[in-house]
Amino acid sequence: MALPAAWQDPVPLALDTAPVPQYGSGSLADLLPTLAAGLDVPGTTASLDGLTPADRNCVFLIDGLGWEQIKAHPDEAPYLHSLLPTSRGGTGRPITAGFPATTATSLASVGTGLTPGVHGLAGYTVRDPATNALMNQLRWRPWTDPHVWQPHPTVFQLADAAGVHTAQVSSPDFQHTPLTKIALSGGTFQGRLTGEDRMDLAARHLAAGDRSLVYTYYSEVDGAGHRFGVDSDAWRGQLMHVDRLAQRLAEQLPPRSALYVTADHGMIDVPFDEQSRIDFDEDWELGAGVALLGGEGRARHVYAVPGAASDVLAVWREVLGEQFWVASRDEAIDLGWFGPYVDERVHGRIGDVVAAAHDDVVITASRKEPGESSMVGMHGSMTPAEQHVPLLEVRP
Repeated sequence: MALPAAWQDPVPLALDTAPVPQYGSGSLADLLPTLAAGLDVPGTTASLDGLTPADRNCVFLIDGLGWEQIKAHPDEAPYLHSLLPTSRGGTGRPITAGFPATTATSLASVGTGLTPGVHGLAGYTVRDPATNALMNQLRWRPWTDPHVWQPHPTVFQLADAAGVHTAQVSSPDFQHTPLTKIALSGGTFQGRLTGEDRMDLAARHLAAGDRSLVYTYYSEVDGAGHRFGVDSDAWRGQLMHVDRLAQRLAEQLPPRSALYVTADHGMIDVPFDEQSRIDFDEDWELGAGVALLGGEGRARHVYAVPGAASDVLAVWREVLGEQFWVASRDEAIDLGWFGPYVDERVHGRIGDVVAAAHDDVVITASRKEPGESSMVGMHGSMTPAEQHVPLLEVRP
């Protein structure tokens, strides 16, 4: 009879195996400064190699459409799929979103050209050190002064001040939001309801100046993914639609222009079972010593009660360490998860413990976050499916 195998304690994931975003050379934060430097905008530097300067630049950001999702759906997205070899200056490679791979963080990185550790939108929800309340940086609740929270100018503001024709074309719903004000403002905002109208107007703004910087945005791919999953007919329908929108815009490009199609993050579907969805609100071990649970399911900021940070770290690492990279605040900062530098005002927004998913699992909070906990599609962590985003290029 074979003897039973000896019990082995779980071995936590080594933190240095987390694929840190390519800040400074190939992340979303590097895109607009590189384009603006090609337009001779003071205060900007080209750090994304391989992009040939153009007089007129348009960025089309598709919320939730990661690199791996385009690769996996050539039939639904024939046009975008055909552009994959053009990505990142013709290298056929993706860029990285930044950590966490979530909309508020990524849009701030795009618009300011700064890393999360500097612009300060370091998660879906983070603690406000001034009030000790959780701040939702997408919905901006509870209210705080946007320009105190994120005081740096946007690349659009720098370009507008340098005489570049600058415009954002998006849904009218976003025109006056705090996130738009601190991440995407500068020049002209034009609100249009339909995707077709946005593409047409973006093309007109692109042609309106000898030097132009235009941004346009489509959110419905992300919405379908959250609600139905990236393996759903509803999501595939949205992918087919946005594929046609990208081609519509590309076919209207004026001379001396470049179109860059990118995204703020990718997405994965997480099964609805106890192994894949760990409910913080029902787990006494994970809740012990925790004052606030921030972030989102695949990228958690955990704020400990005073004096309990080391104990919370030990428990979270013991319970989750085989499925999540679980780091202390100082470890996450030292490893560069939020960029090579974290501003002092941002330091306290980062959790005492930061947990980033490695496997296809999430930490839900069924009572505190019922809407988010019911989502099918999720994102936030550093896995390729979430982190890798396209930088597809079209020139007339």
